[in-house]
Order: sequence, then structure tokens, then C-alpha cells
Amino acid sequence: MEGSGDREALMAALMANRQLLEAKVAINNAILTASDVPTSQPGDFFVVGECDGQKTVDGEQVPLVLTPAMEGGAGGTGHEALVAALQAEREWLEGKVVANSAVLLRGFGVRDAAEFDAVVEALGWPDIRYVGPAPRTNVHGRAWTANEGPLEQSVYFHHEMVLIKEFPEKVILFCEVPPPEGGETPFVPSFRVAERALEEFPETVEELDVKGLRYTFTAPSNNNKGSMRGRGWEDAFATSDKAEAEKRAKALGMDVEWLPDGGVKTILGPRPLTRVFPGRKGRRMWFNTVVGMHGKELSSATAADGSEIPASFVQRCEEIIEEESIQFRWRKGDILILDNLATLHGRRPSLPPRRVLVATCK
Repeated sequence: MEGSGDREALMAALMANRQLLEAKVAINNAILTASDVPTSQPGDFFVVGECDGQKTVDGEQVPLVLTPAMEGGAGGTGHEALVAALQAEREWLEGKVVANSAVLLRGFGVRDAAEFDAVVEALGWPDIRYVGPAPRTNVHGRAWTANEGPLEQSVYFHHEMVLIKEFPEKVILFCEVPPPEGGETPFVPSFRVAERALEEFPETVEELDVKGLRYTFTAPSNNNKGSMRGRGWEDAFATSDKAEAEKRAKALGMDVEWLPDGGVKTILGPRPLTRVFPGRKGRRMWFNTVVGMHGKELSSATAADGSEIPASFVQRCEEIIEEESIQFRWRKGDILILDNLATLHGRRPSLPPRRVLVATCK
């Protein structure tokens, strides 16, 4: 009987969450279309939809799903119509990305890297070159492959380029080939992780924020696509000259130690555990990669003074991140825009084929 009661309580909670989402959809669509100004409005082209895995976080739909208005609406559908709409509504869309932390554009018929690149350009956000351990290849314009490591491996949750002095504010992902199984790109509202970590480990969080964090990472000379972290330093620093690589590493805020096998050990720190960014409601973001780098074969994460971070703390933070994660099944043509200052993201293992492209923006 106790199990039956638990199931009923779970179903009631799920129904309540669905009703809240449906109400939020109706409200958002009303806001989109309501205006006394007889000119083109976002609601003429976009309507708010739903997707599997969507959650309500602090009163907002995450992700906010935007789909085309009914056929025959202003501008029509297709990637060219989407490009025109985004050019006209850049400020409005950016406000939605910041308010909801993630926006999913679904059903606009974007087919390939060239069309995705046109969408990225329409958004008007400046490009920022990726610096990190993931092997990637430029496909078209600002469109790159996402992590080219083996699909059977997962990618740990992270803010893009969190350890570098200059990191992107937006990460834009495009699904060209959805996987037959798995391969989701889960993401996490970063403030929720910080909130829960503070609730459970207030002293540890505050101590690490005061001390700062120190990271190390070992990279090979050349790319190794058999590893999720197999990007070689020659590709990462865009040079095969060690002196020039050291100069570029310094500019990015890292020191280097050259290894006998031709690889390099990079040292970064001190870095914060949490950060607060303008325009994000004063939220304290879990802006670090402790879980992803602590105690790994090729990386480490310690306090900046060299003291160890308790393994039990790292493990519990990993559990919290997973508990707060949000994911949906990719569909062909989906474009997911993440506020990189407010969300961590990762990748689930998948069956092939899977092709997701990415653009990083200031």
C-alpha cells in the first residue's frame, strides 16, 4: 500500500507540474501577441511550445520552446524566414535567453551547417574562438562540430571555457542528425547547484570561494579523437611553436609545463567556485569544473593553496548537478541557445549516427 501511495503522490506532482507548464505557455503566448502597436511583433512569427523533459524553474519554462506561428503567419517558415525574424527581434530573443537560461527553436526547417551559420549570424552576437580540450572541426563559417570524442562516452557538465579568462556568454547548438538512441545534451540551471551546495556544505563552499581553485590538465601534442579530452595543444593554441604556445597560454591565463612525450601540462588558477553576473537576478552561479576535473587521469582540481577538496563534497555536488539536470530528445533542425553564464551542459552517450554542431558567442 505504501508503494501505491508513493506512485499516486508522484503522479499528482507530475500533473501539477504539467498544468503549471501549460498555464505558462498560455501566458507567454498572450504576452507575445498582445500589443497596441500595429507593427510586426514576435508573436507574429513565434509561438511558445513544449518539449519532453521541460521544467519550471523559479517560475520560468526551461527551456523556453519557440516554434513557428501557424502557417500563413507573418514571414512564413523555413530558415530564411527564421533568419529575418531573428534579425528583427534580436533584443527580444536575447532577453528570453537571459530570463529562461535556455531557448529551444524547434520546427523551423534548418537543414545543414550553412543554414545554421546563417541563423548564428542573424543573432548578431560576436564570435569567440573555442579554447578547450574537446576535439572539434570547423564545418562552415562559425559552425563547428561539437565534441568529436567517442559517442559511447559522456561529456561531463561544464560551463563552456569556464577556466579561460574570456569565455562565451552564449552557446548555440544545432542538431543536424539526431541519434537513434541517447545523445541528449542535458543542461543545468547553475544557480540551483550553488543554492543546494550552500545548503548542504556552507562552510566548504565559502572556504573554497575565498581560497579559489587550482586546476591542471594534460594535453597531447596532436589531436586524439579517441578521447573526449583529446585535443592537442598545437590545435588548441593554433601553433606548433612552443614559445608561441607559451605566450598564447599566458594570454589565456594559464601556465604550462612541457612533458618528455611532447605533451603539455597546463596550470590554471586561482579561479572562483561561484560567480555572480549582471542581469541574472543576483544569482550565485556554480561557475567551476571541480566535478569534471577532480581526481581524473589527465586533470586535477584542488584549492588554490594546494589543499585537497574533500571527495565526498565533489561526489555530492555531482549528484546535485544530475538531480537538477534537464534534457530533451533532439529532433532534426533543433537549435538550442544556452546562456553560458547561467547553465552547465554535457552530453549523454548515444548510438550512432549523431551530428550536433556548435557556435560560441561573446
